[in-house]
Amino acid sequence: MNQAVHNVALPHSNGDVLAEIRGGLAVLTMNRPAFLNALSLDMIRDLTAALLAWRDDGNITAVLLRGTPKEGRGLSFCAGGDIHFLHHSAIAGDPKMEDFFTEEYALNHLIHTYPKPYIAFMDGIVMGGGMGVAQGGRVRIVTERTKMAMPETNIGLFPDVGGGWFLSRCPGHSGEYLALTGQMLGAGDAIAFGLADGFMPSSMRESLSDENTVGALATDADVLRHLRAQFQPAPEPVLAREQAAIDRHFSQPGLAAIMASLEKDTSPWAVETLGLLRKRSPLMMCVTLELLRRARHMSLADDLRMERDLVRHSFHLRPGRDGETVEGIRALVIDKDQNPRWNPATVAEVTPDMVEAFFRSPWPVHAHPLRELR
Repeated sequence: MNQAVHNVALPHSNGDVLAEIRGGLAVLTMNRPAFLNALSLDMIRDLTAALLAWRDDGNITAVLLRGTPKEGRGLSFCAGGDIHFLHHSAIAGDPKMEDFFTEEYALNHLIHTYPKPYIAFMDGIVMGGGMGVAQGGRVRIVTERTKMAMPETNIGLFPDVGGGWFLSRCPGHSGEYLALTGQMLGAGDAIAFGLADGFMPSSMRESLSDENTVGALATDADVLRHLRAQFQPAPEPVLAREQAAIDRHFSQPGLAAIMASLEKDTSPWAVETLGLLRKRSPLMMCVTLELLRRARHMSLADDLRMERDLVRHSFHLRPGRDGETVEGIRALVIDKDQNPRWNPATVAEVTPDMVEAFFRSPWPVHAHPLRELR
């Protein structure tokens, strides 16, 4: 029999995150459907506050994260960070942008290291920051409506929120492929590439959170076993069928070599992939490739510190409207002219020094904003 639902007040709440206790199951719902549940700074703070409060609460067995759907606007778990806010903040010099990234990355680390089963029900769009609050989960569930991607290179950024760490651990060189292209994945490919654990139909969204079974189980192992027993056969993967080609091309030593390799391949997949790369920022693709190859040999905490350095430089090496990220957001989201003016305009013009500048931390070790992460 289901127990009563207890609503939990959150310190920064304006209704964009809902928190409930259902027996021993704590449920967090991102509730900003008009914006596809894109993360604001207040949402990041509320998610963090709830997880910290529940971490040592003996009455809480597990935590479930989900998004509020809005039919007709696009179904979304979480479409990423609020890039309108980031665009405005970068131009205006708003210091809250610094808080946004520091606190978002700290939240990502908290989720990856959470001591209780953390369940992400990734129904609908899961991009960028949405991946950041899902990939650390011990049970990552996809549905027939899942549309997953790390599309940051499309706006002149790099796959952050721990993307360097979790993408570099995808099979073979599929992480480089996903990071550079921003390719969209359905449920089958998400599982095949190691970015989800199992499939459930979207109709299970309510029953998963309404039932008291999860919260009543005695151990973490019981919770995980119960949830995995409910997995159903997933759709067949599509892109993962190209694993051999992905490894052949994306194992090349640099971006120019990857593109040259793809140019020799006349298959429809290679032609499409090369077309995607030609639309992205050459500089930020080179930064992204270097990120993944460094992160493959790093801890999560060190990767997040490196990403914090990179995101600072993404907005400040060339401040205001001159940076790749502000220009990418302008072209793809603000003006929507789909014509970003990348600088440099070609891969051949990107020098090693341009890339290396992103990896020089602007902070000494003792003053790094994420120095406490372990």
